[in-house]
Amino acid sequence: MYRRLFYVMLAFVGIVYAIQACNSPGTPGVEAQMPDTISYNFHVRPILSDKCFACHGPDANKREAGLRLDIAEAAYQALKDNPSAHALVPFKPNASEVFLRVSTTDSALIMPPKSSNLKLTAHEIAVIEKWIKQGAKYERHWAFNPPKSPKIPKVKTEDWAKNELDYFVLEKLEQNGVKPNPAADKERILKRLSLDLTGLPPGIELMDKFLADGSSNAYEKAVASLLNTSAYGEKMALHWMDVARYADSHGYQDDNYRSQWPWRDWVIHAFNKNMPYDQFITWQLAGDLMPNATKEQLLATGFNRNHKITEEGGVIDEEYRVEYVTDRTNAFGKALLGVTLECAHCHDHKYDPFSQKEYYEVFAFFNNVKEVGLESSVGGPETYAKKPLMEISNADVKKILSFVNKQDTNKLIVSVMGDMDTLRKTYILNRGVYDSHGTEVAAGTPQSILPFGKQYAKNRLGLSKWLFDKQNPLTARVFVNQVWQEFFGRGLVKTSGDFGMQGELPSHPELLDWLAVDFVNHGWNIKRLVQQIVSSATYRQSAVLSAEKLKTDPDNILLSRSSRHRIPAESVRDVVLASSGLLVKTIGGPSVKPYQPDGLWEAATSGRGILARYIQDHGNSLYRRGMYTFIKRTVPPPTMSIFDASNRDQCEVLRLNTNTPLQALVMMNDPTVLEASRVLAAKLIQEKTDVPAKLVKAFRLIVCRNPNEKEIKVLTAYYADQQKIFQQKSHAEKVLAVGEYPIPAQINKTNLAAMMQVMTTIYNLEETITKT
Repeated sequence: MYRRLFYVMLAFVGIVYAIQACNSPGTPGVEAQMPDTISYNFHVRPILSDKCFACHGPDANKREAGLRLDIAEAAYQALKDNPSAHALVPFKPNASEVFLRVSTTDSALIMPPKSSNLKLTAHEIAVIEKWIKQGAKYERHWAFNPPKSPKIPKVKTEDWAKNELDYFVLEKLEQNGVKPNPAADKERILKRLSLDLTGLPPGIELMDKFLADGSSNAYEKAVASLLNTSAYGEKMALHWMDVARYADSHGYQDDNYRSQWPWRDWVIHAFNKNMPYDQFITWQLAGDLMPNATKEQLLATGFNRNHKITEEGGVIDEEYRVEYVTDRTNAFGKALLGVTLECAHCHDHKYDPFSQKEYYEVFAFFNNVKEVGLESSVGGPETYAKKPLMEISNADVKKILSFVNKQDTNKLIVSVMGDMDTLRKTYILNRGVYDSHGTEVAAGTPQSILPFGKQYAKNRLGLSKWLFDKQNPLTARVFVNQVWQEFFGRGLVKTSGDFGMQGELPSHPELLDWLAVDFVNHGWNIKRLVQQIVSSATYRQSAVLSAEKLKTDPDNILLSRSSRHRIPAESVRDVVLASSGLLVKTIGGPSVKPYQPDGLWEAATSGRGILARYIQDHGNSLYRRGMYTFIKRTVPPPTMSIFDASNRDQCEVLRLNTNTPLQALVMMNDPTVLEASRVLAAKLIQEKTDVPAKLVKAFRLIVCRNPNEKEIKVLTAYYADQQKIFQQKSHAEKVLAVGEYPIPAQINKTNLAAMMQVMTTIYNLEETITKT
């Protein structure tokens, strides 16, 4: 029976795959061409950073032969080992040791040395040669220059553009002789839009309304409608949970319960009310330092207390306290500045101009919190948050914290920020060791980004003002890039957590700068930015991938089509629950524990605390959105981990994107998917319609488009086939015995089991969990 089921499912999946566009991974196919003018930033620096800076870059301790190539003054100087020679002689490659060494065939002289396993390509050598011929001019790293709004480009096919950002995309397409895809059909664009803005599939009512709307602004009306739903805040908050390393447990070995969920409720609330980005971040960095700080501002600072906290007896207190401050410092660099500041924790950064001293100057901003490394071991409710903490009362929930979904009268505490009355001294930690104090430092920021002005207080509030200074080159670029990444699957800078020397160059630098400046000039308005992106012709393109585009631009760097990729792990669950009608749309509240394989928590526990055993929830808690699933750091939710969800150990700005057989096994066997299949099947069977009509409705609910004639024919035949298989009542009852949602009393179980198998098949289509 199961072999036959497998072959029928395989046949149906094959038919659907044949009629839909596929996007296969690959390496960029756009051939490297020699530009007329060589730019240090965009052509030379990536070569030097990748092949040379490890030995001839910012890190003085690892520098070889006293040669530094990352700054012009040092590169032009006479060589220490040979004063008559120079690494770079402008306009004269044959007098420049850099060119002579990278182009030689002598294994004793060639650079990088053979032992490094690095080698420049012929194209890279030619770029270096041409750059020297043109004067070997250095430039400040592109990301450390404040963005300036470029002029809107002139293009040949202006009628394609829907807003300003399309002109930048179209300019690059025309330069490469590539035409954009036509717009996606209404069904696919609505599904894409709904998943991107809410994380949920569009319901049949919304689909019918959109398809019937023939007005010229039908799409714009759909955008506005979805932006105004409370689900928008949940979807936007999901990425921020990764950035903020939010979890429901403290981490480390004991990994006991943490009551930090009210902070998550605040994030959803902030996105839904469209809090400006500068305010959103300032409250999280320094809400406790605001004049006459409110309880809401204090709650927002939970962002910097989401890190792991130990409860293990016998640890060295100062070691763990330093670990907490290190986590905050690293998260600040990665999430808000888009740089790998953590690489300067133990020594000067090897590639970027960040000294170890500058790392600890940033560290100093977060080093004054009234906290200890070990406050308490595993215990009761009083240990669910660590000092400094705030208590949220029922009175608070009725007034200023009305967005907090407090469901009982129990004491509710949350870890927040709060500084000491006196200044704790900060030292450079030699090799990053917690008790190896070096030179004392004061709070400050990397000079290469933006010097910390005297007008700013040397505390977290001053740091926030520095962050949103109009001369700060990174803040707006980094956030705009992260938002772009959420909609296209790839940022304009692919390495969204690294805008430094080793990060990738922006695919559309002028577009990135235009968006960043426009974002700032319009009050850091997040919803406006989102609306700009989804309203563009670039976003609305079809995802169909031609053989020519697969060959020339497999990674869609030129943005000549919509990127086709799987939805986030949490949205996979949401699609299943929403399409079946099981989804409970309650906003916020404590995290829930849905179905999970037995024994996982028990196999990785110290045996202490209320999280030693997994105690599954029941009722409505089984059907909450994926973002509310309980995250225990040492054993994160298995099905979501399989779909690349973060384990929230540290700040993460870009999830992995894998494709493994385990994902198919989840969709075929997970109790939530099977239960949803049964519940939806029961609803359809009880409707007074024929079988094809039931299947059309199911397909629309799950895949969000009308099936074609061939798909309905296959599904109808499959349903009839399953009816024969389940004639034996015992077989049907075995398949139906999944999940806690009740089975209707008088329903035909043979038909129900057969229809359930059809629903499971549709859920297992790749298109179901893919933005098309």
